Amino acid sequence: MIENPANQSPFSQTMVSADWVDYELLDSGNGQKLERFNEFILIRPEKTAAWQPRLSTTAWMRKADATYHLGMGDQPGRWEFHRRIPLEWEMRYKNLCFQIQLSLSRHIGVFPEQAAYWDWIAEQVIQSGRMLQVLNLFGYTGLATLAAAAAGAQVVHVDASSRAVRWAKLNQELSGLQASPIRWLVDDALQFVEREIRRGRLYDGLILDPPKYGHGPDQKVWQFDRFFSVLLEKCRRLLSPQPQFVAITVYAVPVTPLHLFQQLAEMMNSWKGVIGAGDIVLMEKDRNQCIKTAGFARWQASN
Repeated sequence: MIENPANQSPFSQTMVSADWVDYELLDSGNGQKLERFNEFILIRPEKTAAWQPRLSTTAWMRKADATYHLGMGDQPGRWEFHRRIPLEWEMRYKNLCFQIQLSLSRHIGVFPEQAAYWDWIAEQVIQSGRMLQVLNLFGYTGLATLAAAAAGAQVVHVDASSRAVRWAKLNQELSGLQASPIRWLVDDALQFVEREIRRGRLYDGLILDPPKYGHGPDQKVWQFDRFFSVLLEKCRRLLSPQPQFVAITVYAVPVTPLHLFQQLAEMMNSWKGVIGAGDIVLMEKDRNQCIKTAGFARWQASN
């Protein structure tokens, strides 16, 4: 039972995070993006940025503290440092504080474009007027988890990477949320959901950010195209009689917003609510240029 506002396509929406202070997309193009993370400026690959940059190559190099270079073949990528900077530092988004880490990966602990989603999740928790039980699968460094917890939810956070879960716990401390009721678990998402079904556990909110491909702690393989539909069907069985929200984001997966909309609508057809889907984008600071980074679909209970 899906409701949608009149004259608005439910699967062609755009999500932009406009409230950042510690982050800016300064420029993009030629397969790269120039970004400010607090006081440090990084160049990272972005294959969808196929246009010409606004600034010159010289200007980029004058601004950048470090550049990430993708690896070739089996070789890992690497950071090239243009001046001395720390490998770790802290950033803030509203009431959340978290650590940035430069390692062999171009991923540094935060996807800035998801800040609008953190706000939306917190809004769902607050608007519900009750203590929600929330499950975050593929939770990475925990910022969506912390947004829900800071708004008053009890959260179970699951990720297959022990490093990511340790990082998430650190972010919990940095955000001053040590007393928040969060369970941090290193586990395979699909296997965990199957066990929760057998236990009879129910949740009022679901957050899912499945990768295209990955391995669980026991080396069980995750493949989006094989298991995503299965995961949604099983997650449906974890929903309480009065669910409040379901939030899905997908990166590097060739699915359209319409496809995500249809899958989520099928999952939630027994509950009355509003559903939308579309693209998550990063908007440049000084021109009307944006980078599409991910797709999303979200459902919220009708008031």
